[in-house]
Amino acid sequence: MKLWQKTSTTTADDILEFTIGSDRDFDMHLARYDVMGSMAHAEMLHKVGLLSATEYIAINTELESILRSIDEGTFVIDAGCEDVHSYIEALLTRNVGEAGKKIHTARSRNDQVALDIKLFLRQEILEIKDAVLTLFHQLQALSEQHKDILMPGYTHLQVAMPSSFGLWFGAWAESLNDDMELLVAAWNVVNKNPLGSGAGYGSSFPIDRAETTRLLHFSTQNFNSVYAQMARGKTEKIVAMALSSIAATLSRFSSDVCLYMSQNFGFLSFPSHLTTGSSIMPHKKNPDVFELIRARCNRIQALPNELTLLMSNLPSGYHRDMQLTKEMLFPALSSLRSCLSIATRMLAEIRVQTHILDDERYKYLFTVEKINELVNAGLPFREAYVRVGNEVENGTFTYDGTLQHTHQGSIGNLCNAEINAVMQEVSSRIALV
Repeated sequence: MKLWQKTSTTTADDILEFTIGSDRDFDMHLARYDVMGSMAHAEMLHKVGLLSATEYIAINTELESILRSIDEGTFVIDAGCEDVHSYIEALLTRNVGEAGKKIHTARSRNDQVALDIKLFLRQEILEIKDAVLTLFHQLQALSEQHKDILMPGYTHLQVAMPSSFGLWFGAWAESLNDDMELLVAAWNVVNKNPLGSGAGYGSSFPIDRAETTRLLHFSTQNFNSVYAQMARGKTEKIVAMALSSIAATLSRFSSDVCLYMSQNFGFLSFPSHLTTGSSIMPHKKNPDVFELIRARCNRIQALPNELTLLMSNLPSGYHRDMQLTKEMLFPALSSLRSCLSIATRMLAEIRVQTHILDDERYKYLFTVEKINELVNAGLPFREAYVRVGNEVENGTFTYDGTLQHTHQGSIGNLCNAEINAVMQEVSSRIALV
C-alpha cells in the first residue's frame, strides 16, 4: 500500500524499487517514533473534535499494541508497504476499520517523516550525550591518577617542553566540553515540533499544534509551516556538525595513542587481549582499535559536507532528495556511539610509562625551564635565550629537571574541577522538558 496511491493508477515496479531504495530498512529506526507521533496526533484530533471518543480509544489502543510489538522485536514492515508510515496506517485500517483511516487527517507524510526523524535524533542525542559524559569522566579520572607522571610535549613532532599524562588526558576531556556545546546547539534545533505543517503549507483543519508540542515534550515548534519543511535536511546537517566535532576529538586522540604505543615512543601500552597481532611478525601488538576509531571518525567528519552537497540549491518545499539523509546520518550515529563506547572500554585498561624523562634524549625539554630560571635571577629574557641556546649548540647544557608550573591549566594546576563544572553545566542543557 502507498499513501499516495489511487485506484485508477499504478506505478511500474522498477520505479517503485528505485524510489523506495533502503527506506524500509532505515524506517525500522523510526517505527517507535512514528507510533508516538501518531498517538499524539490522534489525541489532538480528538480534543479538537475531529475524532470521536470511540474512534480515538480504538486508534490509541491499536497504536499501543503496535508499540508493544516494536519493543518486543516482533514488528516487521510488510514488503508490500513502501515505508513504516504506510504500514502503520495499514495496520490501523485493518484492525480498527474506518476509524483507522482517519489518522491521516490534517497530516502529510512530509511532516510525519520530519517529526519521526526529530524524535529519533532527539533520543540519539541523549544517548550520545551519556556516552560522551562517560568518556569525559574516564579521561578526568586518568588525568588525576597520572597527574604527577611526566611525559614529553611536542611541537612540530619535535621535543619541546615537559608535559604530563595528567595534562594530556585532561586536554581531551576539555575538548569534549566544546564538543558538548555543539551537541547542545543540535539539541536545540532538533527539539522543535514540525508536526502540523502538513505538506509545508499548513491545514484548513482547526488543529492545535501547541498540544502536540506539549504531548511530545518538545521545547517549542517550528512555527512557520514552510520552514518546518525546509528544516528537513538542515536539521540533519546541524546534528552531523555536532557529531563531526566529537569525531574530530576522538580521531586526534586516537592518533596520539597510536603514536605513543609505537616502540619509538613507548609511552602507552595495553594488555594483549586489547590488541591484535601480525600474521608473520610474532612480536607485534597492533593498535587496531584506535586505528579504526580514527578511520570511522574521519568518515564522520565528512558527513556535514555530504549533507551540504545533497541539500545545496534545493528550492523551498519538500524534495525526494531528502530521503537520502537517512542513509547518510543513521549509520554515522551508530558508528560514533560505538567509537565512544570502545574508547571508554580501552581506557579502562590503559597503562602509562613512568620515568620517561630520565632518558637522555629528552634533556632539551628543559631549555625553557633553564631560561626562566636565569630570568628569575635577573638576566633579560633574550640574553638568557642566547646563553641557553649556545649551551645546547656546544653540548654543555644541563638541567636538574625541577619544574615550577603553578598557573591555571599547567602541569601543577590542571583545573580538572573547573573543567568538570563546565561539562556539568553544558550537558545539563540537553534534557527533555
